[in-house]
Amino acid sequence: MVDKIKKIYKNNPDLIIKNISDDVTIVYFESICSSDRINEFVTKPLIYENKVSAPHIIYIKENEIEKYLNNAFAIIISSNNNLCAAEVRGDLSRSIDSPETEPSINGPKDALTENIQLNLGLIKRRIKTKDLKIINKSIGKYTDTLVQVLYIKKEENKKIVKRVLDNLDEINISGIIDSSNISNALQEKVKSDFPTIMPSERPDEISNALIEGKIVILVDNSPFALITPSYFTDFINPVVDRYSKAIPSNFIKAIRYLCLIITLIEPAFYIATINYNQETIPTSLLINFMIQREGVPFPSVAEAIIMLIIYEMLRESDIRFPSKYGTAISILGALILGDAAVKAGIVSPIMIITIAICFISSLVFTNQDFSNSLRIYRFLFLLGAAILGLYGILLVFLYFLIKLCSTYTLDRSYTIPIAPYKEKYFYKYIWRKREK
Repeated sequence: MVDKIKKIYKNNPDLIIKNISDDVTIVYFESICSSDRINEFVTKPLIYENKVSAPHIIYIKENEIEKYLNNAFAIIISSNNNLCAAEVRGDLSRSIDSPETEPSINGPKDALTENIQLNLGLIKRRIKTKDLKIINKSIGKYTDTLVQVLYIKKEENKKIVKRVLDNLDEINISGIIDSSNISNALQEKVKSDFPTIMPSERPDEISNALIEGKIVILVDNSPFALITPSYFTDFINPVVDRYSKAIPSNFIKAIRYLCLIITLIEPAFYIATINYNQETIPTSLLINFMIQREGVPFPSVAEAIIMLIIYEMLRESDIRFPSKYGTAISILGALILGDAAVKAGIVSPIMIITIAICFISSLVFTNQDFSNSLRIYRFLFLLGAAILGLYGILLVFLYFLIKLCSTYTLDRSYTIPIAPYKEKYFYKYIWRKREK
């Protein structure tokens, strides 16, 4: 048996084969196992007591050796080729930090890590019930990644649980490196412009989703869980709003919806009023706009597209740059570019202001997939305004609504709780009732 293992893993220098005695051999990967745990739970007990005292011991078959070796188990082989596996996993995970992509002033400050068992523990600290069910699956031809499906057993979510499990079984992929691989594979079936699965690093948000009857997918080696089904309003109003009082929270929600409208149609509205519908704005303001555009060589549409692309480049560089000085450099770049462009007569000052307000509004939405969807529709609105003015904006807006209303996530409408109207969900996410 030992010779077979040596042959299979001949190019793995981290494979350790240790003979405890003439009758017992231990095989494990040094890179993922803890030497201290091996000595404490396996080596010493075998030498002094002729037994293994590890917390997790399993008797396995020969065809299971690869699975348990790669999952940080030490394989104990006896002289008669009996096999057992003892878990001696090394501590390769980082400590629990504060949320980075979903920060909040109020509420818990813990976030998920790359350790799936630790993540499960953070959730179970909050949900203490026997109705919390966990289904394990292994996905990925080469990675054999552990994926856990979590849900609270309720009558109304039986169908969506089965649907999620069936969809996971249909995934045929070489490897799962991050939860986004699972998310992309599942969302390919929906074929929507908008994300229908929400990633989250906050255990409190995940726990809240479970209580509401949603499904949560945990992926080993990923600090983001997947929440499904997720609706359009979930990407606008996060759970952290509940940690504030109703009136301030509703004001913030209203601001977010205003930001949604601004980031989608503000550049398009400016183009429509300048080129087609001058009667919609005061004459003095229109004259001021025209004076600012004097000497600009490009049409207003080309001007807007150029500035949008430049700001997209700045935003993308800000995301990719090291966080310590990325934001400072992008702000500096925007100021220098904007000032130089105006002085050179390439763009007008009002266009700089218009695009800047548009992008400030877009920063309210932290989900990257949702922001990317808004980018696409921002350009569609701009194109509609360039061709037909305000009528073009209206046509694109109707198309936007049609796409929203025709999107379904796990056979549920993406526009819940507006259409169909769900009172309980509406007062949780759209408009909070004042506490009595």
